[in-house]
Amino acid sequence: MSVRQTEGRGLFESILDTVGDTPTVRINRIAPKDVTIYVKFEAFNPAGSVKDRLALNIIEGAERRGELKPGQTVVEATSGNTGIGLAMVCAAKGYPLVVTMADSFSIERRRLMRFLGAKVVLTPRTAKGFGMYQKAKELAEANGWFLASQFETADNAEIHENTTAREIISDFNGKKLDYFVTGYGTGGTVSGVGRVLRKERPETKIILTEPANAALVASGYINTRNDSHQPTEGHPEFQPHPIQGWTPDFIPWVLQEAMDGNYYDELLPVAGADGIEWSRRLAAEEGIFTGISGGSTFAVSMKVAESAPDGSVILCMLPDTGERYLSTPLFEGIAEDMTDEEVALSQSTPSHQL
Repeated sequence: MSVRQTEGRGLFESILDTVGDTPTVRINRIAPKDVTIYVKFEAFNPAGSVKDRLALNIIEGAERRGELKPGQTVVEATSGNTGIGLAMVCAAKGYPLVVTMADSFSIERRRLMRFLGAKVVLTPRTAKGFGMYQKAKELAEANGWFLASQFETADNAEIHENTTAREIISDFNGKKLDYFVTGYGTGGTVSGVGRVLRKERPETKIILTEPANAALVASGYINTRNDSHQPTEGHPEFQPHPIQGWTPDFIPWVLQEAMDGNYYDELLPVAGADGIEWSRRLAAEEGIFTGISGGSTFAVSMKVAESAPDGSVILCMLPDTGERYLSTPLFEGIAEDMTDEEVALSQSTPSHQL
């Protein structure tokens, strides 16, 4: 029997003090018999995703360096999770926020950001991630706004080195950890965690994954960048994919560290349909509600488990909650009204039938 902890985490002075320290949860019903799989469930961050970490560190890092002035507007290009995290941080600290986002991303993401007080400027989906990135740069330059620069800033991998990785090291202190599996959006997770695992847990194999139809890293081609490490072109191998938050149409500078430093041992592609399937199974069979990106990482973890030696331990990153995918293919076929089976259940007793 599980026993609920009653001591709590204490009193917090701000919602921002609750970022990080997310749980590592064992998979019980759908994991292979001879392999143990854990998930690092980042939906427990206050705004629901791993990007809360980098959003907080970007803003506080800029404050420390004097790059962000009181009341100055923050602007960033994002597929949603970073924007939601920034909206939370900016709301708590009193900064206006403008987000640029391609109109292909889920409607609930833009509504969540607006609910948190941000303005959302949509860009054409045909311009892809590079288009929304260019728009954010233009707005920053034209208005003197602070560009958050999640794809280039050192604050990104730093927060994962100092928090995400330290949590993993603590959780697996004295225990086996054979594989760590993650995808990439900016590359902050794999670069920051990779720094620590390579030094302190060199036996742990790091598995990086990307969409099968947008295999940018696997292509061997690195898009051009300017002197500020900002992309100057979209990647020619990019194709639209359903794994929102993963793999923009360029290889971010933050990810380049992991590529150059050999921070991963294997690169495995994953089909978006597999991510959807495993996200649904995690919800229905484990009670773990994550999005397509989490399902995709888990799909790769299950693939790794197929060839892993018996007794292996795998840790899988789950970046966010499934609630920001309600208008995406993840929820296709999920009925709003009662199904025939539900109607039959209702009619099986006499009261309160619709």
